[in-house]
Amino acid sequence: MPHVNLRAAVLADLDDLLSMMEDFNAHEHIPWTRAEGAAPLRTLMERADLGAVVILEDAEGALCGYAILTWGFDLEWGGRDAFITELYLRPEARGRGLGRAALALLEAEARRHGARALHLMVRRDNPAALHLYLSAGFEDPERLLLTRPLR
Repeated sequence: MPHVNLRAAVLADLDDLLSMMEDFNAHEHIPWTRAEGAAPLRTLMERADLGAVVILEDAEGALCGYAILTWGFDLEWGGRDAFITELYLRPEARGRGLGRAALALLEAEARRHGARALHLMVRRDNPAALHLYLSAGFEDPERLLLTRPLR
């Protein structure tokens, strides 16, 4: 498996993170702006009780992406669970097996924090990501995620 390093994001990573998040959200067709995203990102970076923002680096130490892991609590899973809310690889880093390596590290991080299940969402019109997640052991729970924004 190709080598990828996962490290906690620090405030010095903020500009790189926000730039990658712009690309991620545009690709996912999610209305998002850098101005609105910066404050919640900082909050998550400063509050380990909420989750983790991690930087992904390749074997040479080059920035290749980021991931966001958040904590939840669900009786179905016997307590803490985790959600990969974003996993992004820069275009030049894709297709090298780094996504699969990153998923293994994110699972280990979730386990380290006591999570008993790891969730994520994937768009049905993103076959490459869907294939990656299914081949990494994620399953379709045959449930539909519904959301009601509370703005």
